[in-house]
Amino acid sequence: MGASIPLLMASLASVLAYVPRQRAFTITRRLSMSFRPPDAAQPYRPPSWAAPLGNPPEHGRLQLANLPTPIHRIKTGSNANKGGILARLDEFNIRLYIKRDDATGGVELGGNKVRKLEFLLAEALAKGCDSVVTIGGEQSNHCRATAAASRMVGLSPHLILRTRRADAIHERKDDIGWTGNVLFDRMAGSAIYTCTPGEYGRLGSQKLVDGVCGHLRRNAQSNPYPIPVGGSNAVGTWGYINGVDELMGQLESAQKDDPSSPFALDHVVFASGSGGTATGIAVGLSLAFGSLGEGHTATSDQRAPHVHGVGVCDDPDYFYKTMAGIADDMGLSLPSDKTAEQFIREAVTIHHGKGRGYAVSTEDELDFILQFATETGIALDPVYSGKALVHFLKVVEDDPESYRGTNVLFWHTGGAIGLYEKGDDLLERLSRESPVKRIDAYGTKGGGDDIVAI
Repeated sequence: MGASIPLLMASLASVLAYVPRQRAFTITRRLSMSFRPPDAAQPYRPPSWAAPLGNPPEHGRLQLANLPTPIHRIKTGSNANKGGILARLDEFNIRLYIKRDDATGGVELGGNKVRKLEFLLAEALAKGCDSVVTIGGEQSNHCRATAAASRMVGLSPHLILRTRRADAIHERKDDIGWTGNVLFDRMAGSAIYTCTPGEYGRLGSQKLVDGVCGHLRRNAQSNPYPIPVGGSNAVGTWGYINGVDELMGQLESAQKDDPSSPFALDHVVFASGSGGTATGIAVGLSLAFGSLGEGHTATSDQRAPHVHGVGVCDDPDYFYKTMAGIADDMGLSLPSDKTAEQFIREAVTIHHGKGRGYAVSTEDELDFILQFATETGIALDPVYSGKALVHFLKVVEDDPESYRGTNVLFWHTGGAIGLYEKGDDLLERLSRESPVKRIDAYGTKGGGDDIVAI
């Protein structure tokens, strides 16, 4: 095997001589990554346009995710979709693209969280930690990805799950179960701690994480690394500064592929829960398109897209303040007459999108998720991406002229495993949309709408 790798690399070099430079770099990078252990941190060099962020990651970055994630054009006007939920986009001549961050890492790691974990776990390893403590809802995508990624790099995962069933589970009247994300939490051998939503609200997520970390230090002689809800802090958010850099490269490639047909994104849309992904995308796009003016390098001479975050759990003011706090912690340098919150409010519009509440689905939302999968083959999750897209399309309906003739990129943040918890709610819809019929192989089953004679 040792001799075959140099031979493989030499063969690759001859192939790359005929490949454009940027694509050759991507191929070489992917090949080198495939032989690298997941706990091997690499130095991270921020993009030049990120210079106003004065606190870059000190401990580099792991390479856990499958990157770059693709961007797909959704055929809203195809014959199969006529009269469907996306038909209105075609009427307004809106071209919908989806950046597939649901494809970052398979079932275990897939979704937006692994981009943050690449930086967070690099820091955990550099600090000599032996375990990780984090927190989320009972069906937390973040906790599932953290558990899997932690095991990949040799750390023990400890997960605090918020559930109304905390007392019933403790008293053995109920069980945490094995549905959706919880199944993968347990397959990774996570130590699971429960709290009620009331306890979470009164104490706050950080105090609960710190409490479990203290318990592990006192009683298990462990050295845990605390990760906030969603991985949303200054370190984790660099995952989406890097994500924006990836998107800018894809836009540049699209332009080079067809120089005669200028392409630009007019709107970028995503779900926001804990604020880290939103901060990375909003700050990243603003800086990449030169929002701070002269003296700061921008990578594009195009106009910046309008950035939309759809809040799935809190009101817009909460997100603006939370995102400003993260940007401050990242060392964002601004003119003396502008605060971080003012910068964030200029960089992104946050829309109400929580509907009936966090992780609570309305009938319209579930109908949309199912129909979207039928029309596109893409699964949205009921907590983040599903809520975000359905509520953004309502924004479009309320003011169609602001979006007519534009290119809209929806940044899919993953989480479709959460659909398993909605199985009972989807059952009637599935029976209608995906009927099951019996083949009458021998002509013995009689008639009926559910019998197919062959």
